[in-house]
Amino acid sequence: MNKSDYRAKYKDLRATLSAENCDDKSLAIANNLLQLDIWDFEFYHLFLSIEKLKEINTEYILNILSGKDKNIVLSKSDFKSASMTHYLLTDSTLLKTNAWGIPEPQNGIQMQPEQLDVVFIPLLAFDKKGNRLGYGKGFYDRFLKNCKPSCLKIGLSFFEAEEELPTNIDDIALTHCITPDKIYTF
Repeated sequence: MNKSDYRAKYKDLRATLSAENCDDKSLAIANNLLQLDIWDFEFYHLFLSIEKLKEINTEYILNILSGKDKNIVLSKSDFKSASMTHYLLTDSTLLKTNAWGIPEPQNGIQMQPEQLDVVFIPLLAFDKKGNRLGYGKGFYDRFLKNCKPSCLKIGLSFFEAEEELPTNIDDIALTHCITPDKIYTF
């Protein structure tokens, strides 16, 4: 199968999940994250879920990070340049859902990718080597390329790993992936 085939497969699998099932799996992923030794860092980048695409509900992770008094960084996407700008989440950060259904910060203190210690990454599929498959626009690969080498890249998936996914030279691998049932370390 090629990347398009895998994308179609995992979009179809997500479509079969009920809202309750997505929520239960999202909570299990957040609980599994608590088992990782990742909570002594300063800056954590988190994506906010696109509900219509049945992405993992990251509100549970947001609550964990807030409860641990961590600095949370969110992104705003620029679809013309296929890039993201990153903002520190504060009490005054205004969030607005864009035309693609992505909740994004509208203002705030801008952060640079090299400042980030941990990045939680959305994906459609991943494999046993830590390769990830996203939506195909390359936003995260371009972003992760600018993060410091020690930055933890943690994928979040409702589903378990494929044996091997097709990759491109520009693809950035994960350091971990968390599913409802397992913690993968690469």
